[in-house]
Amino acid sequence: MAPAALKPEKAKLMPKGKTERDGDVATTRRGRPRSVETTNAILESAYTLMATTGLAATTIDAIARDSNVSKMTIYKWWPSREALLIDAFLNQASMMLPLSGTGKPATRLKRHAAAYAEALQGEFGKVQLAVISECISKTGSAEIFYERYLDFRRTATVEIIAAGQEDGSIGATGAPEDLFDAIYGSLFYRYIFGIKPISAAYVRSLIDTLLMVRER
Repeated sequence: MAPAALKPEKAKLMPKGKTERDGDVATTRRGRPRSVETTNAILESAYTLMATTGLAATTIDAIARDSNVSKMTIYKWWPSREALLIDAFLNQASMMLPLSGTGKPATRLKRHAAAYAEALQGEFGKVQLAVISECISKTGSAEIFYERYLDFRRTATVEIIAAGQEDGSIGATGAPEDLFDAIYGSLFYRYIFGIKPISAAYVRSLIDTLLMVRER
């Protein structure tokens, strides 16, 4: 999760009855309802191509061939190649790193952050970095990545931190947004520069320290 100094609109909360994946992938879209099967085929093809052939080779032509969907349909549903690549990454993240679940707020955060740290060290991390780099290269900033991916997931995680502060299980009094940035910014920083290995034990210790977790 890459830090970005942006001022986007606040992410909308998921409508009741919607799944996390529905909220992640569909909130930014307008127009007639799509075929879920076709949408998933496009997103899965785009992510697979990014992971196996690299970003440069993941063209609209290649995605259309791999998913067996016309280029016209893809151009109709996504405003740009960058938007499609981000949504493909978002779709994968919603499956690999679900924000839903049960348990105390700190427990949920540890579970999610540990899974994120593990994912960073595989193909997921490489794809994330490549997509962010592509956004910056094409548009001059990572704003589109924030708007289509990070904003929603950051808001959902911030709400978990706020819930822990409210019920007393999290003792840190800082703004939930700042605490989120401290946790996930630290993980991304370590990953980018390879300073030290990112282990599940490190993640748990980081959250305990930054959030002042109170065992009950």
